[in-house]
Amino acid sequence: MSPHRRFLLRNIGPFRHPSAFLLGAQLLSLILYAVFDRAQNGRVLLGAAGVLVLVMTVWVVYRSSTVNWIAWVLGAPALLLLIGSELSNNAALLVWAALLEAILYFYAAVSLIVYMMDDTRVTTDELFAAGATFTLLAWGFTYLYIVCQAWVPGSFSGTTHPGQAWSLIELMSLSFANLSATGLSDIVPVSAPARVLAMLEQFSGIIYLAMVVSRLIGMSMTGHGRKQA
Repeated sequence: MSPHRRFLLRNIGPFRHPSAFLLGAQLLSLILYAVFDRAQNGRVLLGAAGVLVLVMTVWVVYRSSTVNWIAWVLGAPALLLLIGSELSNNAALLVWAALLEAILYFYAAVSLIVYMMDDTRVTTDELFAAGATFTLLAWGFTYLYIVCQAWVPGSFSGTTHPGQAWSLIELMSLSFANLSATGLSDIVPVSAPARVLAMLEQFSGIIYLAMVVSRLIGMSMTGHGRKQA
C-alpha cells in the first residue's frame, strides 16, 4: 500500500474506516430509494450517485492499480449509460447500466472479501466490511433481477400488481430476503433464469456466512482470548 493511501486510511475522517463509509452510504440509499420509488429521474440520479460512491470507496480501500482501473472501467460506462438513458428516455440503456452496476458491485464485494481474508487480525474496518459486503451482494443481485426482468418479461410474479414490471425497491426487497434466507418477500421468481439467479443468491448468502463471517467471529474470539491471557 502506498504511503499516501496509508495516511488516508489512518488519519482522515471517513477514510480511516472506508468500509463504514460505504455501508453508511448503502443504508442511506435504501431510505432514498423508498422516497424516490417509481420516480424515474430520482432513481437514475441515485443510481449514478451510488456508482460514484462505490468507485471512490474501491479506490480508497484497495491497493493494486489494476484493481482501481477495473473499478473505473466498470463504473464510468455505467454512469454514462445512466445519464444517457435519462437524457434520451431509453429504457434499454438503463438495463445495460444495471448489468454493469451488478458486475461492479460483485467485483467490489469480492475485493472486500479478499481484504477481510488477507490477514489473521480483525480490524474495525474489516467488521464494517462484513456488513458492506452483504449489501454489495444484495445490490448486485438486485440489478441482475432488473436485467432478467427486462430480457425475460414475466420472470417474477406476486400479488401486489401482477403483470407489471417490479420496481427497484421491490426487487431489492426480494434480494435482501433471498440473500439472508428469511423468505419474507411477496415476489416469486417464475422463469428459469430468475430461478437460477435466486438459487445463486441463496448459495452466495450461505457461503458468505459460513466462510467469511464465521472466520471473522472466530478470529475476534481468538484475539480476545489472547488479550485476556
